[in-house]
Amino acid sequence: MCRFLIFKGKEPIRLSHLLTRPAHSIINQSYDSRLRLDRRRPMNGDGFGVAYYPLDVELDKDGPCIFKAITPAWNNQNLSTLAEKTKSDLIFAHVRASTYGVLSETNCHPFTYHNLCFMHNGGISNFQKIKRKLLNHIDDDYLNFLQGSTDSECAFALFLDTLEKLGANPKDKEGQFGHTILRQALLKTIEYIKDWTKIMNTDEIKVEPSLLNFAVTDGSTVVVSRYITSKVDEAASLHFSCGSSFVEVSPGEYRMERLDRNQDVIMVASEPLTFERGDWTAVPTNSTLTIKKQTILLHPIIDEYYQEDPQYIRNATLAESKGLMGSIPLSKSVEKNVPPLEREGRSRPLSTNIRLA
Repeated sequence: MCRFLIFKGKEPIRLSHLLTRPAHSIINQSYDSRLRLDRRRPMNGDGFGVAYYPLDVELDKDGPCIFKAITPAWNNQNLSTLAEKTKSDLIFAHVRASTYGVLSETNCHPFTYHNLCFMHNGGISNFQKIKRKLLNHIDDDYLNFLQGSTDSECAFALFLDTLEKLGANPKDKEGQFGHTILRQALLKTIEYIKDWTKIMNTDEIKVEPSLLNFAVTDGSTVVVSRYITSKVDEAASLHFSCGSSFVEVSPGEYRMERLDRNQDVIMVASEPLTFERGDWTAVPTNSTLTIKKQTILLHPIIDEYYQEDPQYIRNATLAESKGLMGSIPLSKSVEKNVPPLEREGRSRPLSTNIRLA
């Protein structure tokens, strides 16, 4: 299934340091099955996309630059050239393994609307059954915005509609909405999908949980969800890493440096980019991660699927069967000394400089 990556830094980074150069970059993750738990479908070859906000203030108006293609990411020379010549301090990247929708650029993530950028890892369960309800709910502006046929783009249209109904204006070409309303709109979007799917879950039609790892930014604030409509199953994997700089220590090998307590670099990824287990922390299932001015905020999503017991171990079988669990890629000599929950990308204690809300 899909993988995504987010970079937000105080200083810009060359795209190649995220997309192509690391041995376990998001591009390499898309085809190298040796480091993946997904043995069912080891390749993310249904296109890719990268969105990045320009450093030039004049060019930064009306949203990010975006480059998409339906060719496999590892076989696109234009992407390699672009990545070596481009810098940004806010980057969204996505490699796709399709569930809904045909192979086309309009179905590739990230999706953009003026200053907003959105991507999704997972799938809306029984989407064909709730699609009409979703489309009937949103206003014409966002219905007409849809170009592709994926559940993910429909979720973005629902988010835009929800954001407007909460009092913001997604049509603002320089919109800086702030973390509170972005998170509120994302949570409401999840709630709509959850409730509509639940209606279809009758005794006659049992549906699998929806996996809703959403990411959205307005060019300043980033909000990401790790969510599943289940109280016992694990959501698709999601990790974050922060430090003073992201450096190449040898060809292809990177690590997150922590020279002080500053979070000059923050990355969020479906699957870690480095081989150092200390670089990455798993985001708890059914929670949101917000990046606000280089500060990370973690909020639990408290609903009927919330687990009050922090020691409760969710079942990862469903996410693994769909190729949505990315482990921290360790060498065999290191792996034997790592607790199983950390190898499988599940939660471990958080760093002291992370704010729990």
